Amino acid sequence: MTPETSPIREELRRWFEDSLGSPYPFQEAAWRASARGHSGLIHVPTGAGKTYAAYLPALSRASQRSDDDSGNARGLAVLYISPLRAMSRDLQDALIRPIEALPHPLDVETRTGDTSAAIRRRQKKSLPRVLVTTPESLSLLLTYSTAPRLFADLQTIIVDEWHELIHTKRGTQVELAIARLRRFAPDLQTWALTATLSNVDEAAEVLCGEDPVIVGSELPRPIEITTALPPRVEAFSWAGHLGLEMLPAVLQAIESRDTTLLFTNTRSQAERWFQALQEARPAWAGELGLHHGSIDQTARTAVEAGLKSGALRAVVSTSSLDLGVDFAPVDQVIQIGSVKGIARLIQRAGRSGHRPGETCRILCVPTQSLHLVEFAAARQAVQAGELEPRRPLRHPLDVLAQHMVTCALGGGFVADEFFDEVRAAYSYRDLSRELFDETLELVCYGGDSLRRYERFQRVEEFQGRYIVQNRRTAQQHRSSIGTIAAHPAIKVRWTNRKSLGTVEESFITRLRVGDHFFFAGQVLELVSLGEHEAFVKKAPGKVPDHVPRWMGGRLPLSTSLSRALRDTLDAAARGHFLTVEVEAARPLLELQANRSAIPHHDQLLVERLSSRESHHLFLYPFEGRLVHEGLAALLALRLGRRAAATFSLSVNEYGVELMSPEPIDVDADLLREVLHPGELVADFQDALNVGELSRRQFRSVARVAGLVFDGYPGSRKSNRQLQTSAGLLYDVFARYDPEHLLMRQTRQEVLELHFQESRLHDTLQRLIAADLLLIDLERPSPLGFPLLVDRQSTTLSTETLQERIQRMKDRWLEAS
Repeated sequence: MTPETSPIREELRRWFEDSLGSPYPFQEAAWRASARGHSGLIHVPTGAGKTYAAYLPALSRASQRSDDDSGNARGLAVLYISPLRAMSRDLQDALIRPIEALPHPLDVETRTGDTSAAIRRRQKKSLPRVLVTTPESLSLLLTYSTAPRLFADLQTIIVDEWHELIHTKRGTQVELAIARLRRFAPDLQTWALTATLSNVDEAAEVLCGEDPVIVGSELPRPIEITTALPPRVEAFSWAGHLGLEMLPAVLQAIESRDTTLLFTNTRSQAERWFQALQEARPAWAGELGLHHGSIDQTARTAVEAGLKSGALRAVVSTSSLDLGVDFAPVDQVIQIGSVKGIARLIQRAGRSGHRPGETCRILCVPTQSLHLVEFAAARQAVQAGELEPRRPLRHPLDVLAQHMVTCALGGGFVADEFFDEVRAAYSYRDLSRELFDETLELVCYGGDSLRRYERFQRVEEFQGRYIVQNRRTAQQHRSSIGTIAAHPAIKVRWTNRKSLGTVEESFITRLRVGDHFFFAGQVLELVSLGEHEAFVKKAPGKVPDHVPRWMGGRLPLSTSLSRALRDTLDAAARGHFLTVEVEAARPLLELQANRSAIPHHDQLLVERLSSRESHHLFLYPFEGRLVHEGLAALLALRLGRRAAATFSLSVNEYGVELMSPEPIDVDADLLREVLHPGELVADFQDALNVGELSRRQFRSVARVAGLVFDGYPGSRKSNRQLQTSAGLLYDVFARYDPEHLLMRQTRQEVLELHFQESRLHDTLQRLIAADLLLIDLERPSPLGFPLLVDRQSTTLSTETLQERIQRMKDRWLEAS
């Protein structure tokens, strides 16, 4: 291809072919589309080369002006947005490499929360030719009055890992920022990169506007999914009962490969497994790493470097290493516990063999027997090419309020023009002028209820433009930009003040001086606790009393995985034990079939169990914990309306239990009636303590909207202070303005975030159409046993619980 017809500079093509080989067809297609001025989405497997598919034509355009100006061109031309600041270091290196082939150098920099103050001050005046940043840091740049000039020469925006952003408030933040940038640079091209999405067309339109180009690939990216089978499968299992019993299998797997990345679903689980590996293999000291978001950045960076160099044998991680970073030496991934979703499984598997055509290897390790069935279902879904959609949010007004203040700081705006600009963002395409004006009133004076309080008057109209003139407002806004709802944390430091990381305030404040706990891969002793810092020292040889628990860990089973799980159980119900995992789970499944039933995919299994002390009702929708929490509360309310009753509720990923001292008299007709989705939202208001949940959720909404300020970096408010300030506002609105826009948003978020109200609605529709299997039991079934354990674990200590569970199992197995 001649220089005249090549979609990228010939120097860049030669560099690519010399360094990486011949380009793949999808890369050529992306180069051609970009050279023609199109925007679009590149959807190819992890490790295939998406970055250079989008970046090289953008770099060609950016470098052309440098040639014309004899290498003196300045001004931002390429903006690369990454969801994780930890990825920015690797991205910067990757974006610099091809520049070496160009006749004139271009500067590449990062702008994240880790960027030094000196560089940030310089970037307020002049941006590099290529900038790697995060959604939060981009919004921060838009708060400066120089923003129109800084972004005037912008040619291309590339958004990496778009599937991780699109369905979150951070994704909405990116949408609004790009709508703003298109006003500064009307000919802007936008490219999204993703590997794991099913709603590709919608995802492209959200970021790129109308008629985006979709670039795909048929590149082979085999995924090898295997399962570590437990030494025995018990008919009565519960969440976590296998636990570290699977450690020998994990050790064997680690020893069979050079470098392993071991994923857990929670930070607490990561700490426990890292501790177990250390104790089991002392000779691996220095070859094991621990990585999660609460560990100090310096330690995380060292672990990432060890993975990239191949110096580490294994790293235990949470989702902090899910994305983007290329760890070529990793040749195996291990997943501890539920995979939760198909896209998540593929994403994590893709961390191994991170090269085109290489096989991804992931070993799934069950922490309870039913995970065996889940793993089999997940593999079948992957083979069938099923992926979950990621839907954009529908005009979250707290994000809009924050963006209004951002733009009022960054040169101001005219209301009519800004309304059109906001509606250019996909998530706000149907925003009414009434809601826009209501949000504008919020940032100007807090709404009707807060009009008299000066501190809520952040934005003001001056000569037809909305601007911010108060310096304190500007400082507070810039220090709190973002949409991530972080829980109040305490900095953990050695006694010499060197940082170890952070733990949540709710955990550390329950400890006493002298208590031992395991954190950042070490046993620590609490020396002292201040308002914002905890000081510790090493406690070698001590047995930790505690492992920190972080909020979160409530990620539910995805819709695709739930459906695949029901299909796998359907096959088992028909006597087809088609995989090694389902065959291994045969003792559990056969006892379930003998004592009760295994439901087909078009059936709802309902079990009744009565004893002298209590009466139980079990339902098994297999829709995930959040849906089941809403379903349990709804059933308790609707059944209680028919006959006065007191219910104790228990839920897990697979089912629901209602327990009452009174008989629970239900039949198929009554169940269909109480499962009907009609009046769902109204009944939620009666069934749940929505008021208290709303009070908690309001804190997050109010913080994003800017009504609650959580303090400057280094002097964050305590959890109690935040709850108090947000609680006072909540009480004011609840009493005087219950239909305030943030109160409405809070109520909706409670239903969707805590109970997945829209998914519950669809689940109820499915359940009332299902064939109901109503079975009376003499003893609990294997599916019901974990629900009994979950409820009892809230009132018994660990030792007592283990003993009680063993007695229950022995008694019920003997009776079988």
